[in-house]
Amino acid sequence: MKFDFENFYILREPFGEYQTNCYILCSNNSSIIIDPGINATSWVLENAKSPLAILNTHGHFDHIWSNYELQTKLNIPLICPKEDSFMLLSDCFSTGLTPSKPDVLIDDTNSGQTFADFEISFLHFPGHTPGCSVIVANHKQNKEEKVMFSGDFIFYRSIGRSDFPYSNTQDMIDSLKRFLDIKEDMPIFPGHGEETSIKKEQINIPYWLTRLT
Repeated sequence: MKFDFENFYILREPFGEYQTNCYILCSNNSSIIIDPGINATSWVLENAKSPLAILNTHGHFDHIWSNYELQTKLNIPLICPKEDSFMLLSDCFSTGLTPSKPDVLIDDTNSGQTFADFEISFLHFPGHTPGCSVIVANHKQNKEEKVMFSGDFIFYRSIGRSDFPYSNTQDMIDSLKRFLDIKEDMPIFPGHGEETSIKKEQINIPYWLTRLT
């Protein structure tokens, strides 16, 4: 599926048993790959023109499965939240994942990244995983038109689970409260399911907080 914006467009395709969304963020000159899941390689290679980087919102295997293969074929940097790097470096869930080595680990010192036409920010919202993050992107020519790739933090009318190994429910509660404080609205492209927006999902957060407390 394709989503058009003023200076860029987004391609989305779900992969694997969990229908994990892989995204390609594209301008006229380049592209960025986000969360390449199980068997995503061929689709990415067919659709990502002049790819610049691979970004992971978090380290769960269904979001990082094709990291290694794409790194090898494209020779571009792999970037992920520092707290989840151990999930990339080893098959910690015993799923058959081929480990991948991040080139850049995101923390508070380097959460903003620039790639050609795009400005990228990682916002840390732990709970689902220790490093769980959303990625906010905009084109340099229009800093006001932003999009959010929310991974498994926020979904359409739902939130990520916090009962997995390495998850933390109290961290998720704190993250959801911070999500409520975001003032600006923008489209959200989640790790599973259909697109939504910050304002639409902020309405639902109080309900989820009651379920977690």
